[in-house]
Amino acid sequence: MSKKPQIFLNYLHSSVILKERDRLKKFLISMFKHEGKTAGTINIIFCTDDYLLEINKNFLKHNYYTDIITFDLSEISSTIINSDIYISYDRVKENALIHKVSIPKELHRVIFHGILHLCGFKDKTAKDIKIMRSKENQYLSQYFI
Repeated sequence: MSKKPQIFLNYLHSSVILKERDRLKKFLISMFKHEGKTAGTINIIFCTDDYLLEINKNFLKHNYYTDIITFDLSEISSTIINSDIYISYDRVKENALIHKVSIPKELHRVIFHGILHLCGFKDKTAKDIKIMRSKENQYLSQYFI
């Protein structure tokens, strides 16, 4: 018996404005299905730069700010994906300004980026980055019709 997918949105940053939460959750579940994966329990935690920097230092041994860190918590042989996704809302706002896009659009791009990582997409090489950006744009255009 498979468990119903659950996506939780957690707010450690008080300024996060995320509308249509139920629509977003359904869309994320459909992303998993479209990419041939099954969502289990996905926790998306919106936090500050400093909070995510500490996670980056402690778990990845990186001493720099980032917009997202995705932890795949799935069991090794399981087809069901469980994860904690940490997103720095401070970074999202700054990146939106740099890239001249709206904060909601940048926030959704980063969320989709985390889901794509869980579906097996990488972003370490130029080729991987190109594929990742294409997928992000595909899902952004589907979401923001």
